[in-house]
Amino acid sequence: MPKSNPRVVILGAGFGGLEATKALGRAPVEITLIDRQNYHCFQPLLYQVATAALSPADIAWPIRHILRQQKNATVFMAEVNGIDARARVVNTKAGPFSFDFLVIATGARNSYLGRDHWAETAPGLKRIEDATRIRRGILSAFEEAELAHDDAERKRLLTFVIIGGGPTGVEMAGAIAEVARQTLARDFRRIDPRTARIVLIEGGPGLLPTFSEQHSSYARDTLVAMGVDVMTSSPVLECDRRGVDLAGGHIEAGSVIWAAGVMASPAAQWVSAEHDRGGRVVVRSDLSLQGLQRYICNR
Repeated sequence: MPKSNPRVVILGAGFGGLEATKALGRAPVEITLIDRQNYHCFQPLLYQVATAALSPADIAWPIRHILRQQKNATVFMAEVNGIDARARVVNTKAGPFSFDFLVIATGARNSYLGRDHWAETAPGLKRIEDATRIRRGILSAFEEAELAHDDAERKRLLTFVIIGGGPTGVEMAGAIAEVARQTLARDFRRIDPRTARIVLIEGGPGLLPTFSEQHSSYARDTLVAMGVDVMTSSPVLECDRRGVDLAGGHIEAGSVIWAAGVMASPAAQWVSAEHDRGGRVVVRSDLSLQGLQRYICNR
C-alpha cells in the first residue's frame, strides 16, 4: 500500500499562513488551511475602510481564489477551539483535523490592558467587522450632529477620540481629519464638519514609540497641521459611551476608537506553551516549540 503524503495543517490565512501555504506548493504534502473567515484581510488598510476611503471588498480576497491553482492545498472555514498536541489533532467547531505537522499563524487580537469592558464603547481595528463598525459610528456621528439642536450635544458628537499613538492610531487620526476637513466639508447644511475635534491620546511621551524620534516628531507635526489635537503622556483612566477620563479631566466624545494595544491569539493556551505577558509563544530559533519536535509554531 503506497504511503500517503504528510498532512500539514495551517491555522490562519493571514500573511504568515498564506506564505507558509504557498511555500509548500511544490512539496509532497497534503495541506489543510483553516481560517475562521473565507477571505484574507489586508490589515494595513483597515483604517481606510474604517474611514470610508475604501470598501471592504477592496482589502478582502477569497482564500480559495488565491490558492485555486495550488492542488495540494484545501481550505476550510472553521474556528479553532483547541489543539491536542499528543494526538496531533486540531479541534474546531466544525470537527477535528488530524495533522503530522502544524503551523500556527493565527496572528493577534485587540488587548484592552485588563479593561475588556472598554471594547463595547471603544472598538479596535483588527477585522473587517471592526472597520465597518467604526465607519458606521463615524458617519453616524455627523448625521446625528446635523439633527442635534443642543450645541453641547453637537460638539460631543463631533469629537472623535483615538486612544493609542502607534501606527494605527496615527493613521486613524489623520484619516478622520481628512474626512472631516475635506471629504464631508460641504455635504451638510446645519453643521460644518471642519469644526470636528479629533483627539489622539497616547499614554507615553511620544507618538510611534517604536520608531525613531525623527519619525515621531514628523507624525506629530503633520497631525497637528491637519487639525488633530495630540495629547501625549496622557493615559486613559476610564472609557464609556460619553467619552474618556484622563488625569486632567473628562473629554466628551461621540466616538472612541481603540488603538492602544494588541495581544497574541489564544495559541499558547491551546498547546500549553510558555508565553510572555502579551500571549506570544516562546519558540526556538526555527520557530518550533520546545519538546515538540514535529510541531511548528509561526508567530
